[in-house]
Amino acid sequence: MQASDFDSVMLIQAACYSGDIPESRNSLQAKFDASSETCLIAQCEDQVLAYLFALPWLSTAPPSLNASTCHLPVNPDCLYLHDLSVSPHLRNTGAGAALVRMFFELQQQAGLPSACLVAVQNSAPFWRRFGFEVTQGDAVLAEKLASYGADARFMQRQATLTPVM
Repeated sequence: MQASDFDSVMLIQAACYSGDIPESRNSLQAKFDASSETCLIAQCEDQVLAYLFALPWLSTAPPSLNASTCHLPVNPDCLYLHDLSVSPHLRNTGAGAALVRMFFELQQQAGLPSACLVAVQNSAPFWRRFGFEVTQGDAVLAEKLASYGADARFMQRQATLTPVM
């Protein structure tokens, strides 16, 4: 992903999310600025088909949704998949799965023992296909999840698992 991809990213996000989930451009830009090497796009020719934002993070609590700043933890223990979106008219093309595979490669290269994400809009079954499982947390995690919506589920995948594609 490059900064010049943000117009396309914002259009895809608007087409994929409803309610309070869409994040501001400033929030996504802060995440990109913090870890541009873990933010990816899938494209065909010059058209962005899908995007993925990821951050080296702590598995005890996801980053705040729609925060205007993003400061990476000093000792991350997971690669956090913050957002994956595929343009609705390009779903089932394999673009999303390709980005998830690249995400797992980045996790492995970084030597991080787990991958985490917050499943929203009833997406937990999709993420289970890649080896993620719902994880129960403490009050801090519950407070963070509240900003993601009532159906938000924190999910984790250990590095030793092989993803199902």
